[in-house]
Parts: sequence; structure tokens; C-alpha cells
Amino acid sequence: MFNFLLKIRVRLQALFRFSESHSMLLWACAAGFMGALATIGFREGINLVQWLLVGDTGSLVEIATRLPWTVRLVLPAAGGVVAGLFLLLARRFADGKPESDYMEAITIGEGRIPVRQSLVRSLSSLCTIASGGSIGREGSMVHLAALSASVIGQLRRVDPPRLRLLVACGAAAGITSAYNAPIAGAFFVTEIVLGSIAMESFGPVVVASVVANITMRSLPGYHPAYEMPAFPAIFGAESLLFVLLGILAGVLAPAFLRLLDLAKRVFYRTRWPLPIRLGVGGLGVGALSIYAPQVWGNGYSVVNSILHSPWTWTALLSVLIFKVAATALTAGSGAVGGVFTPTLFVGATIGAIFGIGVHTLWPHGTSAPFAYAIVGMGAFLAAATSAPLMAILMIFEMTLSYEVVLPLMLACVVAYFIARSQGETSMYQVMVTRNRTLQERERLRATQMRELIRPADTVLQDTARFSEITRVFLEYPVKYIYVVDTDNRFRGVVALQDVTSVLLHKQDTDAISAGDLLRSKFDYLTPDMSLGQGFQHFMMHQGERLPVIESDAHPVLLGVVYKSSLLDAYGRIDSAQA
Repeated sequence: MFNFLLKIRVRLQALFRFSESHSMLLWACAAGFMGALATIGFREGINLVQWLLVGDTGSLVEIATRLPWTVRLVLPAAGGVVAGLFLLLARRFADGKPESDYMEAITIGEGRIPVRQSLVRSLSSLCTIASGGSIGREGSMVHLAALSASVIGQLRRVDPPRLRLLVACGAAAGITSAYNAPIAGAFFVTEIVLGSIAMESFGPVVVASVVANITMRSLPGYHPAYEMPAFPAIFGAESLLFVLLGILAGVLAPAFLRLLDLAKRVFYRTRWPLPIRLGVGGLGVGALSIYAPQVWGNGYSVVNSILHSPWTWTALLSVLIFKVAATALTAGSGAVGGVFTPTLFVGATIGAIFGIGVHTLWPHGTSAPFAYAIVGMGAFLAAATSAPLMAILMIFEMTLSYEVVLPLMLACVVAYFIARSQGETSMYQVMVTRNRTLQERERLRATQMRELIRPADTVLQDTARFSEITRVFLEYPVKYIYVVDTDNRFRGVVALQDVTSVLLHKQDTDAISAGDLLRSKFDYLTPDMSLGQGFQHFMMHQGERLPVIESDAHPVLLGVVYKSSLLDAYGRIDSAQA
């Protein structure tokens, strides 16, 4: 296949003068196709392990309901232990390097994802999911899709920038294949991973998403993860209720993420070996499943039930609490997988509870609870991922309903801003890092000279004698001494060159003062100048520092700015932009 694509690329380049950027579209097609196959392979692997464990490949929740309570208790724990053993094996393949992560490979790496380590970690994730762990399968699906793209790029020997883009195409294909959402898959990568929607990168990512979606639909056994009912039309005052739902999601999503982070810290502090840690997490999930079998798996079947069947608010609240606890135990113990799908589960449940409440208070003016569950999925996802555009597009693609767009946009945007107001929280650390980097970059760009001012040690009054001038030059290795009057107003400088000239010509120095050697035309800065303005002044000045005066009208000397301070600020901007 690679040779075939290579021949096509060469012929197209010869016939149509295609550039390397154009040929990336062909490789994006390959990444999309292989990404879809990788996700299918992982899904079938889960089914195989489920069949080996319990003799069934259906819904994990239905399987848990039929199993004896003792099996429900033990099976997730046993799966956690085996998953932990695979993680230990994956660490052996790491060779002292950090654990493989497709987001890091795209953002800060060279696009190279280690094959053996990734495959073994995927086996660990497969064991966790198939044995009932409360974690999403999309994490490993996306990683395997990105891995397949990385392998394609490495076989082709592309340069690091294009390899990173190819891995991004694979990740988009994985999201598309997992959720039947090609547009959202493309925006997931560009909004969360790449951080910008530039056509040079967005085009190949879109192509990979489309090819992955076509491939998934063409293969047998395809069906969307969520079966969305027809969304009702929303009118008038009911729109305000979706704003309230967005506020609720924006408040609760950061709390959900903080709970997951707390669980990770608690498990980490135990210092238990990985198999024991994941086994204890699985045991906790098993104990919860005795009372609520709905905690098993990623929650697809439960969300579909919420969308199509009537639930009481007490049943929803109960399953929500148990599911959040189970997800915290699974993810906190260190299990490999995604929390994207559990986030959708929590959002749907919160939305359904909210919908039952408003429908009870206002039965003739509100839609059925399932409408709020659908919008709740998007709003909670937007708040948790800090990617509202991706969340809007994902729910829209799942429903294929124009009626959902307006309430969904309101809820997602409000949830995003409410979550951001509580601090830097995101499901993905790359988003947190990027947001902090952008803030630091903007802060540095807004830096003014007043923030870089240092005391001026080489300052003399215009009445200073020649002996005082020479003393300062001997004490400080500078080219200029700043001269002020009695009111500390900047008058100019005395240059070392002029002092040397006086000494060489053996002039009478007793009568010479600083005012006699004054160079009144000398560049200076003001406190309100930006970094760029200050840099322009230094470009025209050969020295290592410039004086800073209060203003042209009031030339009081405030201090100096060193060129090194200016360059350091620019260096931090470049580091933040890298």
C-alpha cells in the first residue's frame, strides 16, 4: 500500500507539480484508513477478552446484571492486576523515556510514538475495560490510531513537522471512528492538540477524519455509539433554562476533574506496585457494582437508556454518584484509558436530572428530560475539555438536528466560561499548559519598560569635578556616566571617550566639570514604552544599557534598562511560543 501511494505521489508531482503539502493529503488518507482499522481492532479485542472471561460480548452493564455478586466483585480486581502487570512490562520497553503519549508526540515531540510500549499499554487498557473498569475505550483507540499514523510516517521517513501532522491525522481518525463524528474529530485535534486552525494542518486532519468515517461505515457491524432521539424545537423562555444548565455544568465539571486528580494523588502516595494499585481500584469498582451494575464499562448503554427510557431523579442521582466514584477509582489507580466517555455519561445524567426538575416545575413549557440530557453531554464536555467548539460539533453530529444547535451553543459557551473562571482546569494537560503559555506570552508582550528598570549607579550631577568623573569610570566598567541637575533631571552623559581625550591632551582638569563634557543628545527610554519600542531604541544604541526618564516634559532620571533584561523577556516569549 505504501509503495502504491508513493507511486501516486510521484506521478501527481510530475503531472501537476504537487508540493509536499499537497502530498500530505494522500498520506492523511492512509492515516485515516489505518486509524479506522486500529479502532476496529481494539474494539474486537475487547469483545474477544469479554467472551473469554464471561462467554458474552454484549453490553458490560447487562453482563454485570446477570453475574453473581461475587463475580462482580472479583472480576474488575483481577482485570486490574493483569492490567498492572502489562503496565510494568510497558515500563521495561520505555528504556528510561517518558510514557508514550500521542499528544506529547504532536505538541512537543518529533511525532515518534514507541510501538512496543504503546501496544503493551493498549493491552493493559483492554484488560481494564473488558473486566468492567469504569473508563473509556476511546483513549486507547485514539492512541492506536495515532500510532499507526506515526509508523506510516516513520516508514516514509518524513521530517518531524510533517510526522507530527501525520500523527495528528491519526488521532483525528481515532476520535471519528469512536464517536461517528468526523467534524468533531478534526476539531478535537486542531482545538485541543494543535491549538490552532491553520489550513496547512486542518486540511489533512479533515481528510483523515472523512476517510476514517467512510471506512467505518463501509465495514460490517457498524453502529453509532449513541442512538440519539429526535431533538424537540426550543422556543422562548426555555432557552434560558439551557443557560442555567450551562452554568451548572461549568460549576460541576472542574469539581469532577479535581476529584479525578485527587484520586490519582491518593493512589500515587500509597507507593503500591502497579498491579496492586490497579487491583485495589478494580476491587472498589467491583464493590460498587454489587449495588449499581451500571458502573461497569464506559456507560454507552446507560446513556442510551437515559435518552430513550423514563428514569426517576433518585435513580439518576444514585447511578451518577456510583459512576463518578467508580471512574475516580479506575482512573486514579493508574488504569490506561480515556475519561472522555465517562464525561459524556456524567453530563447526560446531570442534564437528565436537571430536565426532570424543570419539567416537574413547568410541565407545559419545557421539553422532555432527554433534551436536557443531550445538551448536558455537550455542556459538561465543553467545560471539562476547554474546547466548546469541538463539543458543539460533536453533539450536533450525533443528533444531526438543527434544533439542538441554539440551546447547545448557549449551554456549551456558558459552561466553558464558568469553568475557566474557576481556574485552569481541563481534561487534557496540554490545554492547561497551552493556556498558561498563552497568558504568559501576552503578559510578556504587554511588558513595559517600567517593569525592567534597575537603579542607575553611574550618576553624577553636572557640577561634579573631573576627579569624581574618573573615579566613577575606574570603579564601573561603563562607557557613559549619566548627568543630572540638582533636581535629578536628566541632562545627558559624559563619555569615556571624551575623558580619555582630555587625559591624552594633558589639559588642565582642575577646572573641568561634568557639565563641560556633557553630551546632551543621548537616547533614552520612558516607562510606558513597550518591549518592541525599547528594542528599537537599543537597535540604534551600541551600549548595554539606556537611561529611563519619567517623560519628555519631566525628564527626571528613574534608572536604567539593561539590554540583557530586554533580551531575556524576548527569550521567554519565544520559549512560550515554541
